[in-house]
Amino acid sequence: MSGGLRYRAPGGVLDGQHWRAAAVGHARAVDQLTLEHRERASAHLPHPVADFLFTYYSLRPAQLARWHPGVGIGLADADERAGWRFHRLDDGVVSLDANELVGVRGPLLDFVDRLLANTAAAAPQFGCFGMHEWAMVYRQSPDELRHAQWPLRLGAAATDEVVRSHPVRCTHYDAFRFFTPEAKPLNQLHPDLSSRDRLEQPGCLHATMDLYKWAYKLGPAVPGDLLLDCFRLARDVRELDMRASPYDLRSIGYRPVAVETAAGKAEYVSAQREFAARGQILRGRLREVLALLRREAAEGSRRPITR
Repeated sequence: MSGGLRYRAPGGVLDGQHWRAAAVGHARAVDQLTLEHRERASAHLPHPVADFLFTYYSLRPAQLARWHPGVGIGLADADERAGWRFHRLDDGVVSLDANELVGVRGPLLDFVDRLLANTAAAAPQFGCFGMHEWAMVYRQSPDELRHAQWPLRLGAAATDEVVRSHPVRCTHYDAFRFFTPEAKPLNQLHPDLSSRDRLEQPGCLHATMDLYKWAYKLGPAVPGDLLLDCFRLARDVRELDMRASPYDLRSIGYRPVAVETAAGKAEYVSAQREFAARGQILRGRLREVLALLRREAAEGSRRPITR
C-alpha cells in the first residue's frame, strides 16, 4: 500500500484504519528507498550519487518516512498527532492548520510559488550537456576534487579541454556557485539569488531535483505520495547528473554518459527531456498544493479551534 492512499470518509476524514495503513505503506516505501544509504552511512562509506539526496538536501530519512495526508484531509483517531506543529484538533479530528502554516511561512510560500510558476512558464533549454559538473572541477588539482575517491574519466587536462571547448550556459544558482573560480567567467550567465526566480528553466537537471526540496519545505501541506514522487525524480536525475559528470563511476556500477561525444550528448538530452516532462507535472501538483493551502488558510481564519 502506498502513501498515496486517498480513501475518505464523508467530510474529507480518513478513519484510523485507513490512514494508519497509508502511513505504514509510506514508511515501508521510504525504508526500501533509503536502506542502502543508511547502511553506507553507518559504515561511513561515501557515495557520490546517493549522498547528495541527504547532504545537499536536508531532509533526513526519518523525516521523509513521516506521512502526511495533505491539505484539507482530516484524520480520525489521531490524538498522537494533535500536538504536532501546524496541526489542529477539531471535534476529535486532527488536520493541518493551514492558517498557522501560512502565517509562519508566508514569505517562503510566496517565493516557492513564484519560482515554480516562472520555471514552468520558461522555455526549456537542452543545450547545457551537463557542463556544470565539469565546471566544478575545472583546473582543480586531484586533492581539491569534491569526489576525490573517484578518478576523472578523461584525466585533468582533457577534462579542462572539454570545458573550454563547450559553451557553458548554466542557469541554476546553486550549481553555478560551486563552479571553480576559473570556470565562472566561462559561463554565459551569472545567476545569483536575486535572479533565481527569473533564470531557472524546466530543462535544468538541478531545478528538477530541487522540486524535492520545495516539496519538503512546504511541510505537512504536501501529501506523502507527492513527496515520494519528488524524491524518486530527484534520485533518478542525480544518477544522470553524475553519470554525465567527469568522474569515472564504473567501479560502483554507473555507466558513463560521455557528453563530450555526439552520442553522449544525444543520450543526455533524451533523458533530460524526459525528466523535464516529469518535473513539469510535479511542479504543477506542488502549485495546486499551494493554492489549496491558501484557500484552506482563508477559511480556517474564520473558524474557531476546539481542543
